[in-house]
Amino acid sequence: MTAYDRIFAAVFPSPSESSLPTPKATPLIGAGGFEDSAEAHILIDWDPQDSATEQVQWERAWHTATTFLSLPNEELPPAHGESNRNRLHGKWWKPCTPEVSLAIKYLVSPDSRGLQLRRNQQQFDLMHWYFEEVGLRHYVHFALKEDDFAHGIPNVVKYLERAYIVYLHNLQDYVYPLCQNRAEEQKRLFMSKLTGLFTHSLPQRRVNDLLREFLSERAEIILEASSKLHPAAEDEECVDQHTRKALWRLQDIGLGDARIRKIFAEVMSELLSKYIKRSYTGRWQSHSDVSAKLRHWVENRFARTIVEVLAVLNTSPTKHPTHKNESTIIDKNSEITLADLGTWQEIAINRLGALRTEELFDIVVQWDNDSKGAIEDLKHYVTTTAARTHLTDSFSDALGRRLLQPGAATTEILRFYISVIRAFAVLDPKGVLLDRVARPIRRYLRDRDDTVAIVVASLLADAKDSSPGTDVLREIATEMEKSTISGAQDDDDGDLDFDDMEWMPDPIDAGPEYKKSKLLDVVGSLISLFESKEIFVKEFQQVLGERLLKQEKDFEKEIRVLELLKARFGEASLQACEVMLRDILDSRRVDAVIRNEENLTMSVTGEPLAAVHARILSHLFWPSLHSESFSLPPEISTIQARYEQGFETLKQSRKLTWLHALGQVTVHLELEDRTLTEVVQTWQASVIYAFQNGDDGGSHPVSKTVAQLTTQLSMSDALVRNGLTFW
Repeated sequence: MTAYDRIFAAVFPSPSESSLPTPKATPLIGAGGFEDSAEAHILIDWDPQDSATEQVQWERAWHTATTFLSLPNEELPPAHGESNRNRLHGKWWKPCTPEVSLAIKYLVSPDSRGLQLRRNQQQFDLMHWYFEEVGLRHYVHFALKEDDFAHGIPNVVKYLERAYIVYLHNLQDYVYPLCQNRAEEQKRLFMSKLTGLFTHSLPQRRVNDLLREFLSERAEIILEASSKLHPAAEDEECVDQHTRKALWRLQDIGLGDARIRKIFAEVMSELLSKYIKRSYTGRWQSHSDVSAKLRHWVENRFARTIVEVLAVLNTSPTKHPTHKNESTIIDKNSEITLADLGTWQEIAINRLGALRTEELFDIVVQWDNDSKGAIEDLKHYVTTTAARTHLTDSFSDALGRRLLQPGAATTEILRFYISVIRAFAVLDPKGVLLDRVARPIRRYLRDRDDTVAIVVASLLADAKDSSPGTDVLREIATEMEKSTISGAQDDDDGDLDFDDMEWMPDPIDAGPEYKKSKLLDVVGSLISLFESKEIFVKEFQQVLGERLLKQEKDFEKEIRVLELLKARFGEASLQACEVMLRDILDSRRVDAVIRNEENLTMSVTGEPLAAVHARILSHLFWPSLHSESFSLPPEISTIQARYEQGFETLKQSRKLTWLHALGQVTVHLELEDRTLTEVVQTWQASVIYAFQNGDDGGSHPVSKTVAQLTTQLSMSDALVRNGLTFW
C-alpha cells in the first residue's frame, strides 16, 4: 500500500473497517466474545438494561458475521468440476464455526433483541450489507471483460452461473436457515437484486447480439432451416434437450426476461422468411402443394419450437422439469392458442406471397415452361386489397426496370405481354389485376412504330411455321385459331346490356377504365391496343394485299381474321378488305373463263403457250401498289394482249392495266449439269430470259452489259442490278 493509500484509508476507512466492533478485551460487564455456545446463548437471550452493552454485543456480532461473509479481493474461480469446487473451500467457502453461526443468528433472527431494536434501519441489515459487498466491491471490480464476450453467450452464462454459486453459497448454507419465516422473502429479495445487478451491468447491445446469435443457431438446427452441416450424432431430441437446458440456464441468471422474448420473436420471424426462401424459391411446378406443405410445417415444426421455448421461459427459475414431467410443464406453461397458430400460418402464406411477388416477372417469362404453380401460390396471397396493391405496384416497377426499355425488341415485349395475359387470367379471372399491370405495357406498345405491323402479321401468320424469329407470330397465330367470333365482341362503348341476365357489377377494386372481356382475350387485347382503328385497319389492308397477291391457296385464315375484325371494328371499316378478298376469289373464275374463250393454251400455229394467269384488282379499294414498268419477253406480251382482249369482251367498258413488277414467274433453267426451277419476281425472270440462246438455237454463251440490259428491257439500272445479283 502506498503512502497515499494509507492516508486515504485513515480518513475514509473501508466498509468492513468502519463497522468494527469493540475488541474482545474491552472491559464492559466482563463479557467476552462468542467463545462457546452456552455463554453466547446467555448473551443473546439476556435483555440488557444498558444500551451501551447491547451495542457492544451487536458490533461484535456484526464484525464476526461480516468478516466471515467477506469475499476475497480476486477474480472468481471456476465453479465446475471436482477440482475446481475444492478450490472454493477455504477461501471462498469458509467453514462456519458456532461463534459465527450465533453471530449471524443475532443479526438476522426475527427473535433477536438486537434486530428488533434496529428494525427498518438499512444500515444494520446484514443482507443489504452483503449485497453491497457483492455488488459494489467485488462484482464491479471483477465483472466480465470485453474478451469474455468473444466466445459467445455460453461463456457469459458460465461466468454468471459461477458468480451465482459463489455469492449464494454462504447465504443458502448459513444465513437463510437462521432467518426462520423470513428466509424465503430474504432469498427472493436478494435473488431479485442480484439478477438486476447482472442484467443492468452487462452491455445491452452486445448481449442482445449474442442472444440473437445463440437463439438463431439453435432454432436453425431445430427447424432444419440452416444450410450448415450439423453433427450427425446430434439428433432432433438431443438438440431439443440441449436447447431447453441452455434456456433454463439463461432463465436462472436473469436473462430470460422480456428482452429474450422479443429477440426470440425477431429470430423466429427471420428464420421463417429464411426457410421459405430456401425451400420454395424457384419451385413453380403446376398443381402446387407449397401452401399446404408450408401450413403443415408451421403447425408441426415452427409452432412446436415456439411452444417449447416459451414454456421454458415461463418456468420459474430453479423449477426446471425433469425428463419425465417435461411435457406436463410445457403444456401447463403454454401460452399458444389455435388462433395464434392460424395467425402464424397466415404470416407464412403472406411471406410466401411476398416471395412469389418478387419472382413474378421471372414466373411470367417462364410461363411456357410450367410455372403455373407459382401463380396458384399467389392466389392464396392476393386476398386483401393491400396485397393486391403491393403485387401490382411491384410488378409494374419490375416492368419499367427490366422490360419497357428502348433496347427491348417489340417482339419480346409482345411475347411477354401475351404471357402476362395468360398468367393473370389464372391469378385473377375477373381481370382487375391484369387491367392494372397491362396499362404501362399497352401504352409503351402504342408508342412503338412497328407494333401495328407485327400484330397484323401475327394475326395472319401460320401457327405451324417453325422458322427462326417467328415465335411471337406463331403464338399469336395459335391464339387466333383458338378465338371465336362470338368471343371477340366489341366492348369499347362500355354500354350496359340490359338484356344480359348474367350481368355482374365490376369488382370493388376495379379501375375506372376496367374492361374484363377485352383484356382476358389475347387476340382481343392485341387488337384493342390502338385507340384509333384507322391505323390498324390501314396496316391490315396493306399486309392482306401482299398475302393475297403472293398466295395461290385458299384463304381460310384471311377470311377468319377478317370476320373477327369486322365483328370488332364494324363492316364499314373493313369494306375495302372485303372487296380485296372478293377480287382474288372472283379472279380465279374470270381467269378460267378468259383462258378458255381465248384458247390461251395454244398459239395460232398450234404450239403450247406459257401459262399466264392474271389477278384482277379493283384499284379503288386496294392500297397503293407501286409497280415499275419494263418490257416483258415478246412471247409473254403476245399472250397478255390476247388476255386483255378477252377481258374487254367479257367485261365491257372496263380495261386492264398490267402491273408487271407485282407478278410471279416459275422459271425452269436448263444448265449443262442440272435443271433448276425457281419461283421469282417478274423482273428477275425478264433479266435471266434476256440471256437465253439466240434464234439460231446455238449453245454458245451469251454475255450482256448492264447498259445493254437496261436498254433492251426498258428497266431501271437498279432493278437490272437487283436481278443480276439474284441470279
